[in-house]
Amino acid sequence: MRSLVTIAVLSFVPICVCAQAAKPCEELKAEIAKKVEANGVKAYSLEIVPTEKADGAEGKVVGSCEGGAKKIVYRRGEAAPQKPAAEPAKP
Repeated sequence: MRSLVTIAVLSFVPICVCAQAAKPCEELKAEIAKKVEANGVKAYSLEIVPTEKADGAEGKVVGSCEGGAKKIVYRRGEAAPQKPAAEPAKP
Protein backbone atom coordinates (compact mmCIF):
# COMPACT_ATOMS: atom_id res chain seq x y z
CA MET A 1 0.00 0.00 0.00
CA ARG A 2 2.81 2.38 0.87
CA SER A 3 4.51 1.83 -2.46
CA LEU A 4 1.28 2.69 -4.30
CA VAL A 5 1.05 6.02 -2.48
CA THR A 6 4.72 6.73 -3.17
CA ILE A 7 4.31 5.99 -6.88
CA ALA A 8 1.22 8.21 -7.05
CA VAL A 9 3.03 11.12 -5.40
CA LEU A 10 6.14 10.75 -7.55
CA SER A 11 4.10 10.64 -10.75
CA PHE A 12 2.39 13.92 -9.79
CA VAL A 13 5.64 15.87 -9.20
CA PRO A 14 6.72 16.12 -12.89
CA ILE A 15 3.30 17.49 -13.81
CA CYS A 16 3.74 20.34 -11.31
CA VAL A 17 7.25 21.12 -12.55
CA CYS A 18 6.12 21.27 -16.19
CA ALA A 19 3.20 23.52 -15.35
CA GLN A 20 5.48 26.02 -13.62
CA ALA A 21 8.13 25.99 -16.35
CA ALA A 22 5.77 27.30 -19.02
CA LYS A 23 4.70 30.43 -17.11
CA PRO A 24 4.49 33.63 -19.21
CA CYS A 25 7.18 36.18 -18.36
CA GLU A 26 4.87 39.11 -17.63
CA GLU A 27 2.81 37.03 -15.20
CA LEU A 28 5.92 35.83 -13.34
CA LYS A 29 7.39 39.34 -13.31
CA ALA A 30 4.18 40.66 -11.70
CA GLU A 31 4.30 37.95 -9.03
CA ILE A 32 7.95 38.72 -8.23
CA ALA A 33 7.24 42.47 -8.09
CA LYS A 34 4.42 41.84 -5.63
CA LYS A 35 6.74 39.83 -3.36
CA VAL A 36 9.52 42.44 -3.56
CA GLU A 37 7.12 45.26 -2.68
CA ALA A 38 5.69 43.20 0.19
CA ASN A 39 9.21 43.12 1.64
CA GLY A 40 9.26 46.93 1.70
CA VAL A 41 11.60 47.52 -1.24
CA LYS A 42 10.69 50.77 -3.01
CA ALA A 43 13.47 51.35 -5.54
CA TYR A 44 14.14 48.35 -7.79
CA SER A 45 13.79 47.12 -11.33
CA LEU A 46 12.88 43.80 -12.89
CA GLU A 47 14.01 43.14 -16.44
CA ILE A 48 13.18 40.23 -18.74
CA VAL A 49 16.26 39.16 -20.71
CA PRO A 50 17.13 36.21 -22.98
CA THR A 51 18.86 33.40 -21.10
CA GLU A 52 22.13 33.89 -22.98
CA LYS A 53 22.36 37.53 -21.84
CA ALA A 54 21.33 36.87 -18.22
CA ASP A 55 24.85 35.89 -17.13
CA GLY A 56 26.31 39.22 -18.27
CA ALA A 57 23.45 41.34 -16.91
CA GLU A 58 23.98 43.41 -13.80
CA GLY A 59 21.78 42.20 -10.98
CA LYS A 60 20.49 38.90 -9.69
CA VAL A 61 18.50 36.35 -11.69
CA VAL A 62 15.29 35.79 -9.70
CA GLY A 63 13.18 33.82 -12.15
CA SER A 64 12.99 31.86 -15.36
CA CYS A 65 10.06 31.90 -17.76
CA GLU A 66 8.84 30.72 -21.15
CA GLY A 67 10.30 27.29 -20.58
CA GLY A 68 13.75 28.61 -19.66
CA ALA A 69 14.12 30.79 -22.77
CA LYS A 70 14.14 34.01 -20.71
CA LYS A 71 15.25 35.08 -17.24
CA ILE A 72 14.07 37.85 -14.92
CA VAL A 73 16.87 39.99 -13.49
CA TYR A 74 16.39 42.01 -10.28
CA ARG A 75 18.31 45.22 -9.57
CA ARG A 76 17.92 47.10 -6.33
CA GLY A 77 18.31 50.86 -6.02
CA GLU A 78 16.79 51.86 -9.34
CA ALA A 79 13.46 53.49 -9.99
CA ALA A 80 10.40 51.42 -9.22
CA PRO A 81 8.66 49.94 -12.26
CA GLN A 82 6.23 52.38 -13.82
CA LYS A 83 2.65 51.35 -14.40
CA PRO A 84 1.14 52.69 -17.60
CA ALA A 85 -0.93 55.80 -16.99
CA ALA A 86 -4.58 55.65 -17.90
CA GLU A 87 -5.45 57.67 -20.97
CA PRO A 88 -7.67 60.68 -20.26
CA ALA A 89 -11.24 60.35 -21.41
CA LYS A 90 -11.91 62.01 -24.74
CA PRO A 91 -14.89 64.38 -24.81
